[in-house]
This record gives sequence, C-alpha cells and structure tokens, in this order.
Amino acid sequence: MKRTIGTTARGIRAPIIKEGDDLVHIVVESVLEAVKAENISLHDRDVIGITESLVARAQGNYAPITDIAEDINRKFKGDIAVIFPILSRNRFALILKGLAMSGKKIYLFLSYPSDEVGNHLMDLDKLDELGINTYTDVLSEEKYRELFGDQVMHPFTGVDYVKMYKDLAVHDNIEIYLANDPREALKYTKEILVANVHERYRTKKMLLNAGATTVYGLDEILNESINGHGFNPDYGLLGSNMATDTSIKLFPKDCTDLVNEIQHRMKEKTGKTIEVMVYGDGAFKDPMGKIWELADPVVSPGFTAGLGGTPNEIKLKYIADNELSNLKEDEMMEAMKAKIKAKDHSQQSEGEHLGTTPRQITDLLGSLCDLTSGSGDKGTPIVLVQGYFDNYATE
Repeated sequence: MKRTIGTTARGIRAPIIKEGDDLVHIVVESVLEAVKAENISLHDRDVIGITESLVARAQGNYAPITDIAEDINRKFKGDIAVIFPILSRNRFALILKGLAMSGKKIYLFLSYPSDEVGNHLMDLDKLDELGINTYTDVLSEEKYRELFGDQVMHPFTGVDYVKMYKDLAVHDNIEIYLANDPREALKYTKEILVANVHERYRTKKMLLNAGATTVYGLDEILNESINGHGFNPDYGLLGSNMATDTSIKLFPKDCTDLVNEIQHRMKEKTGKTIEVMVYGDGAFKDPMGKIWELADPVVSPGFTAGLGGTPNEIKLKYIADNELSNLKEDEMMEAMKAKIKAKDHSQQSEGEHLGTTPRQITDLLGSLCDLTSGSGDKGTPIVLVQGYFDNYATE
C-alpha cells in the first residue's frame, strides 16, 4: 500500500514526576497507554524523546544556591570576573545570586549588543547612530545608562537585565561592564569564571593565553556534589534552571543508562527496537525575536546508539529539476525511488546533497521534540516520533 504520511510527532501525556519516581516504568507505560488508546502501531526505529527536566526531577538533581557560593570560595582566592553569561531570569539570575553570596567582588562582563543566544541589551539602530565599535569599545554601567537610558527593557520579557543583575549584589559587590573581548576582564582580576555556553572553550583558552591565573567555567562549578546535594559531572551549572528562589535544578546526569533501559523495556514489551533520547533546548533560532533557543550545553545529553551521526539524504528537488527533469511523472517517481535506495552504495554529486541539513540527528530530533512538547503547560514531556527515518522510497 502506498505510504501517504511521513514523519509524525505526538506529545505523550505523563504524570507529574517527583524525586525517586521510576522514570523507566513511567515512560514505557505512558507510551504504551497512549498507543493503545489512539490505536497507533509501533515500528522499529520509532523514537521516544523525554524532556531533560523530567529526568532531572526523577533524579532529584537539585542544589541550593549556597552550594554555588561554597564551590566558588573553594576554587577562587580573591575577586572574580564573570564572563559573558546568558541574559535570563531562569538560566543565570539565580546562579549570579549564588555567586554574590560568596562575598567576593564580582566584575560581571556582558557581551553586547546581545548575549550568545540573541537576547539584546540595546536597540541596534541607536547603537549604530552612536558610532559604538562593538569589537573594541568597553562600556561601564554608567556609560551604558548615559548612552541608552535609565531603563532598557528586553522587547519580549520586559526586563532590564543590567538592573536585575545589579540588584542581586550582596553589599554592592557586583560591577557590570559591556565588552566583547574577554581579556578586558584581566584589567580587574586574574581570576575568571567563564559563563558563556557554546564558546566557553575558546574563551578559556584566550584568557589563559593572556595571563589569567585561575580560570573555571560554569561547567566546572557544581561538577561534584557539595554537602550531598545535586551536581552534574559533565556540565556543572550549564543547563540548569531556577527551581525555587533559593535552589536550582541541574542538567540531568547518567542519561545513557536511562535511555538504554527504556529501549530494553520497550523491546521486551513490544518486540520493536525503539530509539530513545533525552532532549533539552532545541537548536533553532527565532527569526523575529532573534533569539537562538539553545541555552543548554547540548540538545541531547543521552541517546541510544541508533541516533548517532548525521542524516544521509539527497535533495529531491535538485534531482527532479536536473537529472530526472525529462521524465514523465510515473517514471520520475520510480527513478527517484531507485536513486534513494541506491544512495548508500553510490557516489552522489555535491548538488544532490545541496541544501540538506548537515546536523546531528539528535539535534534535529531534539528540536522537533522541543517544539512538540513546548515549555509551558501542555503536559506532554514525552514525545513519540514515527517515520523519521523513512524516505520517499519507503513502502
């Protein structure tokens, strides 16, 4: 029978997860209940995605912000500069509050005109009118206010992030500067906490080469347990979120063991080899708000082996407009299917791949799952994706 539907993604309802819950059992039973209720047939290489917050909640991977202060005091001797954090109430504000509780002087350097995920600190047209050179100019908080005003609100959140971050100081121990060269911080202190996410390795290298004496990243804060509380050995504070006014939820750990066990359990119950992944933020950019969604260190902190690598695809439009352009519709359809079936054993031209997406499968699937589940009140933290590995030649 001719296939009429390609990839589908369905949000799966799940109970509210608490620390200590058997997440493997909950995920498997939630999926099986949904497919039974909706009369869905499972197939090999279907994909189950589980949002990272569900995993972290079940693990109880939380820590009080006093642990942040304690870890900072263990690793730094004197005043510290904090370099290029994300502008976020959910992602960084509580971390900064914990940093301030250390009692150290904090020189907070914000990249401008936006952070690394696209949250803006100023109007770009006004920035151009003022003739500011973003590569070389360093703005103090006072200069920033003089140029852009006493209240500079984010267009979507309505938050003045410079004011919000300044207000987190303990005994006025936070000074804020806007700069894009991390080495500017070395004029104030040689001890640096690198807070950006995706460029952290380059930033650390630049600072060490320029003479910094102590350099850690957020991925190295709470990378081991403090006082028996939560931690992440791979990412530390990266990927964390605000849980309460005094505690954070960390990015989940040990995800590979989890996804492999869910895959094993699904095989036992259905006879199908289902791929499984844990997903966080999707890797996509909002063209209107200019915000790049990916604030987590990776899209997927754990996935089964079948989800490794990048897609092997050819561009149907290119082939239809070139190689097969003179064929009739039925002939073109059959020729296209034959070409797809042969793609693993034949060499394609550059044009045949032109426009296909050279991204990791987990980044693509994680983005699909993130958009499907949303981050609000949909109540579908599990996503079932079917047909993702099918193509035009699949019957």
